[in-house]
Amino acid sequence: MADHFFYKGVQFAKHVHSEESLDNAENKFTVFDDDIFNVTYPKSGTNWMIEILNLIKYKGDISLSNQVPIYMRSPWYEAVSSKEQIEVLEHPRILSSHLPYQIFSKAFFESKAKVIYTMRNPKDVLVSNYHFNKIVSFYKDPESFQMYLEDFLQGNVIYGSWFDHVKGWLQMKDDNRFFFITYEELLQDLRGSVVRICKFLGQELEDEAIDLVVEHSTFKSMKENKMSNWTTVPTEILDHSKGSIMRKGVSGDWKNHFTVAQSELFDNIYQEKMKDLDFKFFWEEK
Repeated sequence: MADHFFYKGVQFAKHVHSEESLDNAENKFTVFDDDIFNVTYPKSGTNWMIEILNLIKYKGDISLSNQVPIYMRSPWYEAVSSKEQIEVLEHPRILSSHLPYQIFSKAFFESKAKVIYTMRNPKDVLVSNYHFNKIVSFYKDPESFQMYLEDFLQGNVIYGSWFDHVKGWLQMKDDNRFFFITYEELLQDLRGSVVRICKFLGQELEDEAIDLVVEHSTFKSMKENKMSNWTTVPTEILDHSKGSIMRKGVSGDWKNHFTVAQSELFDNIYQEKMKDLDFKFFWEEK
């Protein structure tokens, strides 16, 4: 996979990252105490949280959401292309990242900055990434669902192992700078989730502002907003004819893709990898 390289054992895409950009993200990036990091494993609700956090920041005002592409409102701070985008952000900056805990900004851990970490049922994460890889020009198109499943379970994918990512970040679960939430909670109770996020950020919003945040961060609203649905990205980067980044916005779509045998294989490896984690996810109960 010539388009990919490894940094400290984790796989990255050459068109998005470089050794220099990752070293900068880990060791040289300046973190301010009011920074808010939107951290996820890919396809766990990153764009959704960008929308929510920016709407909270501007108290429900949708002007920015309708004028600036979502990936520029909260750039991925480890990406090669993000430097100029970050320089023009208004404080508090909302910065996105898919970086694993062990190579995250060292400066963050010495600061009062905050992380919001969104997780999602890994079977749905896998399915979403499988479709995503088909439309990104510089990602390897999966040869089959079975092969992608095996790569995912082995961590042989961009940004490395889902299991390592989640276990790494959950080491911060008792830190008051860290807030975790699941994609499924956002689906079940978006308003309640927004209220909890506001409380974590110390943002007091009127009920009307909260209503606006919720209204404009629904899947339907984001899918219809060309500044939120990634359709402004050139076709040489994203082949829009092969699919959409805003695909379904649901929970449980994995059931339409996994065979019984594949689900059992996944469950067995999941249980082995997560057995030492003192944490209960509600998708484990199903």
